[in-house]
Amino acid sequence: MIGEPRLKKKVSIEAAILLYYGIEKEYKQAKIKAAKIFGARRLPSNLEIALELDKISQEREGEKRKNHLIKMRKTALRLMKFLNEYNPILVGSVWRGTINHNSDIDILIYSNNTSEISDILKKNGYHILKKKRFCFTKKGKNSSSFHIYIKNLNMRIIEITIKNLDQQNNIMNKCEIFGDKISGLKIKDLEKILEENPTKKFIPN
Repeated sequence: MIGEPRLKKKVSIEAAILLYYGIEKEYKQAKIKAAKIFGARRLPSNLEIALELDKISQEREGEKRKNHLIKMRKTALRLMKFLNEYNPILVGSVWRGTINHNSDIDILIYSNNTSEISDILKKNGYHILKKKRFCFTKKGKNSSSFHIYIKNLNMRIIEITIKNLDQQNNIMNKCEIFGDKISGLKIKDLEKILEENPTKKFIPN
């Protein structure tokens, strides 16, 4: 009989594989499906799965993964400079340094003016694929965010999330996967990283 820690490890790896190959899109569904495969009762944390996903991504993609990360960070920086007045923040796997072949670029902006941001993107040659507002309730609080999906000249998909200014110091800005605060990288921070350590990771110890 497999011991509980070992079984939990197997579930973490299986869930990570499901996410890596796009069989599941969400951590919750991936861990539930993986647990059923092994008959496990205890589910691993999102952090445990994320760390396994990072290992699998490195094993599958090797050195080209680092080169891809650098290119994605440079792509993000170019866009962020166009949006400089809105203090854009690079978040997601490109910030974390945990990208894989499924990753896109995620940029967060706090602003009450979504139309101006759309105009800047169009003016600078970015093709807007779609725009969508998401409304949700979390911990009893109603909130929303506006999302712009674009393609740049290299056909890289970038998602820009725009939240109202009053959400900037919201306690809900905690990462549901890694469990830490979503601090991300601002323009100057990203420039420094690209100069000094372009593949640096930002994950909890």
